[in-house]
Amino acid sequence: MTDTANPPIRRALLSVSDKSGLIEFGQALAAHDVEILSTGGSAKALRDAGVPVREVADYTGFPEMLDGRVKTLHPKVHGGILGIRSNDAHAAAMSEHGIGGIDLVAVNLYPFEDTVAKGADFATCIENIDIGGPAMIRSAAKNHTFVTVVVDPADYGAVVSAMADNNGASTPTLRRNLAAKAYARTAAYDAAIANWFTAQNDAGDGFPERLLVSGVRSQVLRYGENPHQQAAFYTGGPARPGVATAVQVQGKDLSYNNLNDTDAAYELVAEFDPQSAGPAVAIIKHANPCGVGTASTLVEAYRKALACDPVSAFGGIVALNQSIDAETAKAIVDVFTEVIIAPDADDAARQVIASKKNLRLLLAGSLPDASAPGTVMKALSGGYLVQGRDAGQIGEADLRVVTERAPSDTEMADLLFAFRVAKHVKSNAIVYVRDGATVGVGAGQMSRVDSARIAARKSADAAEAAGETAPWARGSVVASDAFFPFADGLMAAVEAGATAVIQPGGSMRDDEVIAAANEAGIAMVMTGMRHFRH
Repeated sequence: MTDTANPPIRRALLSVSDKSGLIEFGQALAAHDVEILSTGGSAKALRDAGVPVREVADYTGFPEMLDGRVKTLHPKVHGGILGIRSNDAHAAAMSEHGIGGIDLVAVNLYPFEDTVAKGADFATCIENIDIGGPAMIRSAAKNHTFVTVVVDPADYGAVVSAMADNNGASTPTLRRNLAAKAYARTAAYDAAIANWFTAQNDAGDGFPERLLVSGVRSQVLRYGENPHQQAAFYTGGPARPGVATAVQVQGKDLSYNNLNDTDAAYELVAEFDPQSAGPAVAIIKHANPCGVGTASTLVEAYRKALACDPVSAFGGIVALNQSIDAETAKAIVDVFTEVIIAPDADDAARQVIASKKNLRLLLAGSLPDASAPGTVMKALSGGYLVQGRDAGQIGEADLRVVTERAPSDTEMADLLFAFRVAKHVKSNAIVYVRDGATVGVGAGQMSRVDSARIAARKSADAAEAAGETAPWARGSVVASDAFFPFADGLMAAVEAGATAVIQPGGSMRDDEVIAAANEAGIAMVMTGMRHFRH
């Protein structure tokens, strides 16, 4: 017996750009004696598969026109979707005007986002803005008490299953859930269009008056930073190689902290272009680097990164700037590691890593462009902070030697290396580097002097762990992410054994700091660029 409060689906309108599952869905609807209305390519695909279908133009008595811009914008379509079946006045109006109810709307939209992503010209992007599709989706979602709306082919199965269990009807709960999904889709679609339009405009400061952000849930996480916090991972925005695009080859599900730390690790190692810098490895713990190394081979770069702080590296994240080979994989799996991320891994390396079944291996395909512009966002209570990504990079030509002694060529290479790493260390940041590897990192301290001392102590610990007596900071260079407000921070680095310093400059007491450097006989260069990271 038919449930009058939940009537069966008798007429459906299918008009989709993404035709995955369309034929099977049409066949299932036809098996329930559902009249199928359709348009253009969707109608042809159904007809060619032997599914009975009626063109919308035939149903409305009004032809498609204006190159297809007008085909479903008609009272017989929207009246059939929006009419409240239990409202006598609606029913009378529908009867008077020959409007039949449309009980199911399956629509997905013109591929605007994909068109933009492919770099299409302005006119092509405009033509891929769907008008009729969002109108039908919103109409069906509004009237979800009576109409089932489907915007994702992945939901066809749920509808077919509900119809099989309910004499050809869907269910109120399913309709409400699908309506929520439908509004989320049209909101994201409109946000993408609005953001694209804003980007085309020359006027303004680069920040839209209304911030529009959308993302697709990629994963519900077991918990957030702590077990009492719920969390999920969403992907969205301009494509950028990294955790959002990487394929997880093996290992346990990624946690909130894993994802956050892995993103930090991959962004850091991307500072080292393998074509110019050679193999590079970064090891991250709690979003801060505990070791970064470059060398002629990837395995040697890993060993140099590990040596900086082997204690903190336990349970850390390893990021590499090129494809992993078997020798490097063997070195990594000898230490307990949570995640490995790289552009790729050869078959032998994958086999080695597979011996640690819980170890997550992420392959991102390529490195992100460290110099590419973009935006980053942070939530505050009741609002958001939005800024450009820190894509600033410094080369030797950008540096200003401010001391009597200029750095040697070896010192200069290490200074540039150190400043790249400091960019990815939480402020206040101090980084000691020697021979293309970090030998001490001081992160996140309220005092720059404390950061310098902590980094020096870690260099002594690293040397001791390697069986050496002299702290590795001796003979190193040092980078500071921001200026030295007083000479005390600089002198802490000098006491640790640093022979050259790179810092932004800009303090009221720069002259005092430079004088202290000259008195100590060390070289100092200023970048004019700060890298605070909070």
